[in-house]
Amino acid sequence: MKKLIAGLMVAALCLTALSAKSKKTKQIKIGVIQLVEHSALDANYKGFVDGLAEAGYVDGQNIKIDYQNAQGEQANCVTIAQKLINDGDKLIFAIATPAAQAVANLTQRIPIVISSVTDPESAKLVKSNAMPGTNVTGTSDLTPCEAQMNLLKKICPKAKTVGMLYCSSEQNSLFQIKIAEKACDKLGLKYVEATVSNSNEIQQVTQSLCGKVDVIYCPTDNMLAAGMSLVSQVANENKIPTIVGEEGMVKNGALATYGINYYELGKQTAKMAVEILEGKNTPDKMPIQYLNNCDLTINDATAKKLGITIPADL
Repeated sequence: MKKLIAGLMVAALCLTALSAKSKKTKQIKIGVIQLVEHSALDANYKGFVDGLAEAGYVDGQNIKIDYQNAQGEQANCVTIAQKLINDGDKLIFAIATPAAQAVANLTQRIPIVISSVTDPESAKLVKSNAMPGTNVTGTSDLTPCEAQMNLLKKICPKAKTVGMLYCSSEQNSLFQIKIAEKACDKLGLKYVEATVSNSNEIQQVTQSLCGKVDVIYCPTDNMLAAGMSLVSQVANENKIPTIVGEEGMVKNGALATYGINYYELGKQTAKMAVEILEGKNTPDKMPIQYLNNCDLTINDATAKKLGITIPADL
């Protein structure tokens, strides 16, 4: 009898251990919806994944990341958002404003962490950036637009008119343009707005600015970031410098930027996601966070092509 009882106890302990191990190794499902492929958003996603890994959440081990890219189509955003919700993901990471809006409009239950959204409050994703009050929180990619205008003035001191080039359907771009225009007013610069509604218009609209402006400014606009090589080709051929919102756009031919690091922004967002996953906080009580450090990036090849000498102190 004693042997039987001992055997039963051993079996029970084994089952308990197996059950505990099963629970420990159960993968947490995290859905990711990204608006479009371009260097800034791609870096944002990589930073998020690396940030999770640094906190002990490794894809394929204790978490399973379902990455989906909408290829710049709003309709795709809605379809992907519905899929992630139906899959029962524990958390959804939305990259860029349209992607975030698509998923936020479909669920108030699943925690949503956003990034590459300039102003979540005006995008109606949160009640306020200081206190979201919804199932949405995350990081803003608000770029230092005023500092970028100061950079423009320093590199191109003779410039008088700036072409404000952006996508008319991107709320985040309009938000930045208004800040940039106020900065131009302070600097005594005139400006002309030029908008695109789809990628097929980029070349024509950029061409329309030639002869009208001395410099072109593009904010962190997803459509123009994806099509920056076309913008820079037209601008550089016509000897028009381009000051832009982020580093990836400079690498694709623009002249310069003073902007945030999207990889680091992704890592910062991951820290917020970990707090939610571990039950230490909830989105409604987590203020939108910002990246304070900015980087100066200059394309030397473009400067040489334009015949521009970069000030020594830059």
